[in-house]
Amino acid sequence: MIEASILWNTALTIILALVGWAIKTRDKETEEQKQEIQRIQILLNRTREEIAKEYVTKQEVHHDINRVLDRLDRLEMKIDTFIREQQSAIR
Repeated sequence: MIEASILWNTALTIILALVGWAIKTRDKETEEQKQEIQRIQILLNRTREEIAKEYVTKQEVHHDINRVLDRLDRLEMKIDTFIREQQSAIR
């Protein structure tokens, strides 16, 4: 009977040791995954910041377009003036 209880205690010890090792390994993998997720989030935030530097706002686009249109209007007026002067010189 004593040998059976020793055998039983040994078997339970081995089983519990394996279960504990499996839990420890799983927790370690979970912690590594958490660290990897944090690392990826940091990289994603940096990427977002870098991309934001490359784009312009709608207001900036409208301002630039208005500047181009103003220049085109002035150029058109100069061309019209030039054509009128040429026609006047011909007459």
